[in-house]
Amino acid sequence: MRVSDKFTVKLPQLDFLGLNNTISARALSENDSLLVGTSSAIWQLLKAQRNCTSPQGMTNRDGTKDLMGRKHLILMATTRTGSSFVGEFFNQNSDIFYLFEPLWHVERTVTFEPGGANAVASSIVYRDVVQQLMLCDLYALENFLIPVPDRHITGFLFRRGSSKSLCEWPVCTPAKRRVSERFPCRVQRCGPLNMTLAVESCLQKQHVAMKTVRIRQLEFLRPLVEDLRINLKVIQLVRDPRAVLASRMVAFPGKYDAWKKWANKGEVPDDEEVGKLRGNCESLRASAQLGISQPPWLKDRYMLMRYEDIALEPMKKALEMYQFAGLPITPEVKKWIYVNTQTSKGSDNVYSTHKNSSAQFEKWRLALPFKIAAVVQKVCEPVMKLFGYKLVNDATTLANRSASLLENRNF
Repeated sequence: MRVSDKFTVKLPQLDFLGLNNTISARALSENDSLLVGTSSAIWQLLKAQRNCTSPQGMTNRDGTKDLMGRKHLILMATTRTGSSFVGEFFNQNSDIFYLFEPLWHVERTVTFEPGGANAVASSIVYRDVVQQLMLCDLYALENFLIPVPDRHITGFLFRRGSSKSLCEWPVCTPAKRRVSERFPCRVQRCGPLNMTLAVESCLQKQHVAMKTVRIRQLEFLRPLVEDLRINLKVIQLVRDPRAVLASRMVAFPGKYDAWKKWANKGEVPDDEEVGKLRGNCESLRASAQLGISQPPWLKDRYMLMRYEDIALEPMKKALEMYQFAGLPITPEVKKWIYVNTQTSKGSDNVYSTHKNSSAQFEKWRLALPFKIAAVVQKVCEPVMKLFGYKLVNDATTLANRSASLLENRNF
């Protein structure tokens, strides 16, 4: 494991180290935490400030929100599954403090060597950061920001503009001349992000939500589910693996160059590329299977949602997700869904959240060669059957969008 000099980790005892100085998965799993944070201090501060809790457990006498009464939500997905679009269902709610891909900074700052033990290590680091963010400890992200924030002020928070909470008063401070942000707010110009103001905003909001494509295994969220300070529910968003691969080939052409060469020139990908696909599908299946089985620690705290079902009936599925989260859907959320899913023409921007969802979600069927779809079906068949995605036997059926590839499923 190689770690940036900005990042402090508590490594296990030396006798836990395995061959070649790798860290054993057992040792990391038994370790309480890799990340040294400040969430406990913030928690103590909240308890000290609390004079009296209202009967609903939501507001204190001083007007601050009582942490024990709030809901926490994680939208767990993989890349190109529509998570940015679905995340807006919660970002548009003024009662929710929403974060967009905060783990992007962790992924860029901490480098793990390939291998099972280090996959466990990365999951633990991600989990610990998420735990702190759920408790409004946004200072935890400062360990991973490059350059280092100056007095808790930074102009480099990834996709700040995708979080309404970070682009509205009082977090949105007046813009400064000759001072720019790498990821600016979109609706209005703001000064560099003041993390202290962001923490205060988070504490004032009734609920906290985030979307992330960097947590791969549901089981690693168990400590958060069992943390009495966090009232966590998890929505796992999935999409047809054939559609995901087709979208990634467009969005990440360099990373998926081997598949594009096969599609365009007939050069068959090597076993390593197919192995990555198999590993991704198996990881997805394992997490979903665990969630669907509803073990006692996860009972009523997990929901599986197919992107295709949301695209076909966005308002209905939004209501279902809000009901699961135990939150009332707001008029502003309903308006956003209507405006952004009923447009006659979807955006050509692969990262856009503005689309005619019912018309867009199966466009991949016309672009993905059947030979590639057949490989995905062979490698990912178990998870496709679990999620209710139909297999096809020829190119004609694949391209026939009047033939549904969805089976009815009640997860």
